[in-house]
Amino acid sequence: MTGTANQIEWAQQIKLRANAEFDRVAKAFEGAASKQAEEDRTETLAVIAILEEKRAEVMAQDKAGYFIRDWQELTDQVRQMISKDSRYQAIKAKKADRRTELQIKRKLGT
Repeated sequence: MTGTANQIEWAQQIKLRANAEFDRVAKAFEGAASKQAEEDRTETLAVIAILEEKRAEVMAQDKAGYFIRDWQELTDQVRQMISKDSRYQAIKAKKADRRTELQIKRKLGT
């Protein structure tokens, strides 16, 4: 990791907390997937794959300043990273379309 000795030490602590946040979010998705029907579960597992790609990108960063600047205060960075991903947006759109179709079918009684 690059930076001053103090920055590196600080960034390594932050990196551990960021990784734990990825773990927390992954476990939440895994818990949801375990209760879902097959199509929804498949989509949730795809979101977990996206999450793991994002984790790998973040953990590969070698600049202490990146962790200090972007991960010092954990808020919703992981959620934001996922929600900005075009694959995630496509999954959400597909799910919304399915729900709309189901609502229409229910209204029509079919």
